[in-house]
Order: sequence, then structure tokens, then C-alpha cells
Amino acid sequence: MKKNTVFATMLATALLAPGHGGAQARGTGYLFVSSENDNAVTVLDGKTYAVVKTIPTGERPRDMKLSADGTQVYVIASNKHRLEVIDVAKLAVTRTIPVGDDPEAFDFSKDGKRIYVSNEEDAQVSVVDFASGKTIAKIEVGEEPEGVRVSPDGSRAYVTSEVANMVHVIDTATNKILANVIVGNRPRRFAITPDGAEVWVTNELGASISIIDGATHKVKGTVAFEPRGFRKDDVTPVGLVMTRDGKTAYATLGRANHVAVIDVPARTVKGYVLVGNRAWGVQLSRDESLLYVVNGLSDDLSIVDTKSLKVLKSVPVGRVPYGVVADD
Repeated sequence: MKKNTVFATMLATALLAPGHGGAQARGTGYLFVSSENDNAVTVLDGKTYAVVKTIPTGERPRDMKLSADGTQVYVIASNKHRLEVIDVAKLAVTRTIPVGDDPEAFDFSKDGKRIYVSNEEDAQVSVVDFASGKTIAKIEVGEEPEGVRVSPDGSRAYVTSEVANMVHVIDTATNKILANVIVGNRPRRFAITPDGAEVWVTNELGASISIIDGATHKVKGTVAFEPRGFRKDDVTPVGLVMTRDGKTAYATLGRANHVAVIDVPARTVKGYVLVGNRAWGVQLSRDESLLYVVNGLSDDLSIVDTKSLKVLKSVPVGRVPYGVVADD
């Protein structure tokens, strides 16, 4: 009887673990787009771009991530103060986890057991145990924290503070702040080189990226954006994604309606791609041949060929789309 009880407990824990869904659904080809004003996630067929389903969520869905095995999509419902778990096979929300007031962005610890969540109104980061859904720590940071990214080795969590113009470096073993790094004006999102040596952060009101040394926590470089025909105030970089080899990065430029293509080792902009209005969220396909760009004010998704740097298609999605993930 005791053995059966232990087995049942172990099974229940496994079923709650990140990425363990009721059915293996990896490689569906679906694109998931969160829409703040529709309180929904739109699911697109990755080949035809037709709408497969619209999944109702809590109010103001924002940051999203796909589980490692492709069975679950996690989405923040900011106005409901929770993380919602979407079963990819069922295309429905199957679990909700409270993650503190006004959450915006999040990332998982390397082992998948904890969630680091920015709580914008409370100027804090909540650390939540995924299996139990309980908050195990609250870390005070600068005002209006937003972007969250855990380092490749799992030892650090990086969080932006939009008002303080700062990146907070958190030791994930102790949940203590190791460093507060002054960057550009209104920092938003991160990309980290595969070796963790450099942490890149977009500065929305600085028209730039600050590059932080992963070892010293000092700013070691800057990439400035100057697309032709735009005033500096209109160049508002937010979304950022880097290729797996760490050689190329793509940054969405907000009101400038472009994506910047960056040579990472050289720290230079190779070119700009015109997309929709207020380019915001961005993601690469698994084979990195396509770039998916969410345009918040034209309510569409731009599909960019990364070889030709041409937009192949613009796909209507929900109202004020925020983020995109691909299960390909």
C-alpha cells in the first residue's frame, strides 16, 4: 500500500512538471500569438497561417513560452495575476498558477522547477514553485520590472527595471541580487550569447542595445539603431532574439516599424527589414529560416525569410498582439 502511495505521489509530481503534457504534441507546426485586447491566444497553422483556434485566456495575455517537449504553452495573464498553462494537444487552458500582482514577463529556472516573474506594479520579482504553485520568494527590484531571462547555466536571472534604467542580476541559488547594472533608457528584453559571456538588453527609449559582460556585470558595448527616415524618438527597440550559434540577433524597433538585423560578434547592424506597425514580440522558427514578428498596432504577424530578409506574408491576428511562440 505504501509503495502504491509513493508511486502515485511521484506520478502526480511528474505530471505537474513543466513540459509534461497529457499527450506528446511536439512539432504541430502551430504558431501561438497572445492578444492583449482579445484576452485570447490565437493559434495559427504554421504552413497555411489559417486560424486553427482562438483560445480564451485571462485578461491581458502577454509573455509566452513553449515547454521543452512542445506539449504546453505558458502565457502570462497580467490582469488576472497568473500564469496559464495551455495543453497543445487540447488547445485549451488546463491549469492556472498565481504569480503575484501585475505580472508581465517570466522565465523558468534551468531545472524547470521555479518560475521567475516580473511584477510591474509591486517593483518585485516573484519566485514561484511550478509544481505546487506557491510563491517561495519575493525579490525587491527597481520600478516597473519587465524582461526576465535566466542564464544558460541557470546560475543567474536577469531582470530589467524600466524606470530605474537598470538590469538586476539575481543569484538563483540564494535569490539575492548580485549586481545592479545601469544601462540605457527604459530597458525591456534580453538575449544571451550561448556561452553566457554577454547579456544583451534592448533600451526602448534609448534606440539601442546595451551589452553586459556576463562575468563582471559591467556594460561592455552598445549597438545603436538608426534606420533611415526615422527620428531617434521613433526608434523604440523592445523584442530581441538571437540565433543558436550566437552570431546573429534580431531586434524589433517598435514605432519605427522595422526589425534590425545585427552581427553579434561585430556589434554592428547589417540591415533593417520593414514589417508592420509597432513591431514588438519576435521569435525564430526552429530551423531559424523564418522570423515571426508581432506588430502591436497593425494587429498582424509578419513572416520574414531570414536568408533574403524579405517579408513573405503578413497574417492578421488578434487585437494588440504581444508575443509569439512556434511549436515547430
